[in-house]
Amino acid sequence: MLNYIWLGLLVLAVVIGGCTDNLKAVAEKSFEMAEYAVMKTALPLVGIMALWLGMMRLAERAGLVASLARALRPLMRFLFPDVPPEHPAMGSMVLNIAASMFGLGNAATPLGLRAMKGLESLNPRPGTATDAMCTFLAINTSSVQLIPATAIAILAANHSSNPTAIVGTSIIATACAATSAIVMAKLLARVRAFRSPPLMQATPAGRAGTPAEAIPSGPPAEPALKQATSLEPLPRWGAVILALFFIFFFCVFVRLAFPEALNALSLPVTLPPQSPGRATFVRVVDAISVLSIPFLLSVFPLYAMLRGVKVYDEFVDGAKEGFEVALRIIPYLVAILVAIGMFRAAGGIELLSNALKPIMMAIGFPSELLPMVLMRPLSGSGTLGIFAELVKQCGPDSLVSRMGGTIYGSTETTFYVLAVYFGSVGIKRTRYALLAGLTADAVGIVASVVICKLVFA
Repeated sequence: MLNYIWLGLLVLAVVIGGCTDNLKAVAEKSFEMAEYAVMKTALPLVGIMALWLGMMRLAERAGLVASLARALRPLMRFLFPDVPPEHPAMGSMVLNIAASMFGLGNAATPLGLRAMKGLESLNPRPGTATDAMCTFLAINTSSVQLIPATAIAILAANHSSNPTAIVGTSIIATACAATSAIVMAKLLARVRAFRSPPLMQATPAGRAGTPAEAIPSGPPAEPALKQATSLEPLPRWGAVILALFFIFFFCVFVRLAFPEALNALSLPVTLPPQSPGRATFVRVVDAISVLSIPFLLSVFPLYAMLRGVKVYDEFVDGAKEGFEVALRIIPYLVAILVAIGMFRAAGGIELLSNALKPIMMAIGFPSELLPMVLMRPLSGSGTLGIFAELVKQCGPDSLVSRMGGTIYGSTETTFYVLAVYFGSVGIKRTRYALLAGLTADAVGIVASVVICKLVFA
C-alpha cells in the first residue's frame, strides 16, 4: 500500500503543481526535504539513539527489562502472542508505550526502534512485517498519551483561560484511537489478503520448496535475554542505596505534584510559574514527565553496577547501535518526507480541503479543521503550524481550537512513524500496519469532535 501512496503523492504533486504554477516550489521543496530528512532528522537522532540504546543495554544486562516484561506478561501475551514472554522486545515495547504516554518523545522513539530490532530477530520472513510488528506500530500510531503537552503550550501561549481543558477530552479520544488500532490490527491479521506468505520448507536439491505454515520460526536470532553469568545478587547495602534513591525521587515528586499539601504542613514551597489553577491530575503527570528521564538515566546504571555489571563497557556497546540505526533509516526518511513536502508545496492539501468541505459541513464536521486533519498523518511540524494558525484565527477558547488540540493530542504522524520504525529493520512489505494506523487516526479525529461537542459546546 505504501508503494501506491508514495507514487501517488509524487505524481499528484507534479500534476497539481503544473496546474497551479507551483512547479518551481515543488522542485525546491524536494531538495529542502531531502536535506531536512538527513541533517535535521536522522543525524540529530544519532546522539539520542546512542544514549537510550546504551541505557537499554544496561537495563537488559541487569535483568530489569525481563522483570518488567514478567510483571505485564498477561497483557503483553494478549497483544503479542507470537513473542516469547522473556524476549527483550517485550520490555522494550513496554518502555516505549510508557514513554509515549508521558510525552517523552526523545526516549520513546529509540526504545521503539530497539523493540523493532527485537521483533525482527523473531521474524522468519525478513522484509515482511510480522503480526507483532503491525500491532506494535498500530499502538504507536494511535498516539497513546496522557497529556497533550504541545497542544496545551500553544493554547497557553495564545492566552487561553483554561489551556488544560483538553486533557480529559484527549485522554478519551486517544483511548478510543488505541482501542480501535488494536481491534483493527487483530481483525486484519485474519484477512486472507494481509496474511504472511507461507514459509518454504527445505527440500533435497533439485526440488522446489513446499509451503510450511505450521513450521515454527525456531529460536530467535538473539537469545531471549543474555544475562551475564557473573551477575551478582543485589547486596543488602545495595538495596539500602536504591531505597534512599527512590525516597529522594519520591520527595521531589511530592514537591512538584502536591505543593499545596506541603504548604499546609508549613513547609515553604515555591510554586512553578504555571502551577496556579492547574488540575492536580495535570500536575501529577507533569511531575512524572519531568522526573522520568533523570530517574531512568540514574537508576539503570546504578542498579546495573550494584548487580556487578560493567556499566561503562556495556553502555558503550549498546550505544554503538545508535549510529547504525540512524544510517539505516535515512533512505526511508528521504523517500517519505520528500513525497510529503512536494505534495504540500503543490497545494494538494488545500485542494483536498476545498473538495471535502461541502461533505464535511453536511455531516457537521467543522470545515476549519480539514487542513489540519489532512496534514496530521503526513507531517507533525506542518500540523503544528496549522494548529497554531487555527488558534489565532478562532481564539484559544473556541470550540474549534479545543477540537484541534484534542485531535493533535490523540493522533500521530502515521506515515513518518511507519517509515522510521520499519526502515530501521528493513521492512518493505508492511501488510496491514498502515491501514490499522490510519484507522486509529480516523477514530481519534471523530472521537475528538464528538467528545468536544459534548463537553464544550
